[in-house]
Amino acid sequence: MRPPERNLHHREPGAPARPRGGSNEIFRLPVRGYFSSDGGASWGGVDLPLPPAKGNGVNFGSDPTLAFDSSGNVYYGCIVVYVGNGNGINGTASAIARSTDGGRTYPQFTVFSLECGENHLNDKPMITADSNPASPFRDSVYAAWDAAVGGSSGGGVRFARSTDGGKTFTITRVDDPREQGRAIGAIPFVGSNGEVYVAWNDFAANTIAFNRSFDGGATWGTPSVIASKRLPFDIAIPAEFNRGALVYPACDTDRSAGAHRGRLYCSWMDLAASGNTDIYASSSDDNGRTWSAARTVTDQLPGVDRFNHWMSVDPVTGDANVSFCDTRNDTTGARFMTDIYFTQNAGLVSFGGVSHPFWTDSRNQLDPFAGCRNGLAMEEVFTATVTNKR
Repeated sequence: MRPPERNLHHREPGAPARPRGGSNEIFRLPVRGYFSSDGGASWGGVDLPLPPAKGNGVNFGSDPTLAFDSSGNVYYGCIVVYVGNGNGINGTASAIARSTDGGRTYPQFTVFSLECGENHLNDKPMITADSNPASPFRDSVYAAWDAAVGGSSGGGVRFARSTDGGKTFTITRVDDPREQGRAIGAIPFVGSNGEVYVAWNDFAANTIAFNRSFDGGATWGTPSVIASKRLPFDIAIPAEFNRGALVYPACDTDRSAGAHRGRLYCSWMDLAASGNTDIYASSSDDNGRTWSAARTVTDQLPGVDRFNHWMSVDPVTGDANVSFCDTRNDTTGARFMTDIYFTQNAGLVSFGGVSHPFWTDSRNQLDPFAGCRNGLAMEEVFTATVTNKR
């Protein structure tokens, strides 16, 4: 399953015992939210609200993404797909819900960027919030996503900003407005002084692309390139033979008080010289003007695929951490069976030396009562607590 559609995980600033998460619900319409008050030892869950359907159809939520502001409010983003009753798609929209009780309820639900019909698709949103106490844009909420060709304002990489706690959003574009339909997997992230950055996969140019804003996302510079790559869009490796493993960036900023405060990190999957997929990363110490040469972040093992990664920079320690799927333990040699691995200083969140990878797992399908429903193999949501070694 492609990471923007699986589980994404975030932790409240200054509150290491209260992580939050989200996931798709494949056989149900709403997306699901998760909350923990004991450091991830136990979890509760809640369905996110959905807007009314259009016409005689239904709608469903997908692509969960979470963020916290400096006051501990939880923001949960997703797309809403309006499905007609036998008449295709009635439309798509982006949406962000807000919780003031730690993710137990989401009474505020804002829908924006609504596009009708099938000529336009809002896809793979990611959100963040400016939780920097001294930022001039403190508690602004940001979203970035890709849009296919068509719609009232074209395609490309879209960016939304809210300065009123997610009640309303202003939408702009961050890629080249002359281009359409060449992006996937856009991610916004915030600098240590309130700078706003967006990175995405430009699959037409075959680059990890980047842009930045110094006025809270109101205006943007000229798009630039973090790195070139070999894989344009996705690859049907054995472990992702059906949909293909998607190429997308996962990025974060060092907001600690350490020596590298302000450093930007971006990671992505690409094809290695061996023919297997691996995770690469680059960093910038000048607000994204220049980037280091891409390097792998994993231990080098022959015949192993790495994919579906996520990155989080610990705001206390400054450690850059990456979780990823890894096929090293497949004893059949088919590169199909997958485990979750973690690398330090290279759907994950890190705080105070503790990280919580979040993933879906089909291990319980081996139990016909716990793992199957109506004869269908089921996936469940898993997490683990990882104490980072320094």
